[in-house]
Amino acid sequence: MRNNVLSYLLLPLFASLSFSLSAAPASATTSPEPVPVVAQVKAQEATRLDLNKADALTLQKELSGIGKAKAEAIVAYREANGPFASVDELLEIKGIGNALLERNRDKVMVE
Repeated sequence: MRNNVLSYLLLPLFASLSFSLSAAPASATTSPEPVPVVAQVKAQEATRLDLNKADALTLQKELSGIGKAKAEAIVAYREANGPFASVDELLEIKGIGNALLERNRDKVMVE
């Protein structure tokens, strides 16, 4: 009796294991081509946003914590005071503090 119960319990287990092993994809023998680190660095630099050229909608979409009002304030500051000399000049705009600047520092640049 014990053998019959064990065989009824173990048979489906072994059957499912054999099906899952046969359905497993074959491992690839070729390794993916490595991406040069230089290309990755250039791609990151290319995605940085120029504060002197970006419009309010772009600033709003690309920067975290920047809504419509702050994006328009950045553009208005740029129009009133001329182009930004450095990224740190964003601190002059009302509503932009150190935390917000540090959160977006790697996303913006000044040319």
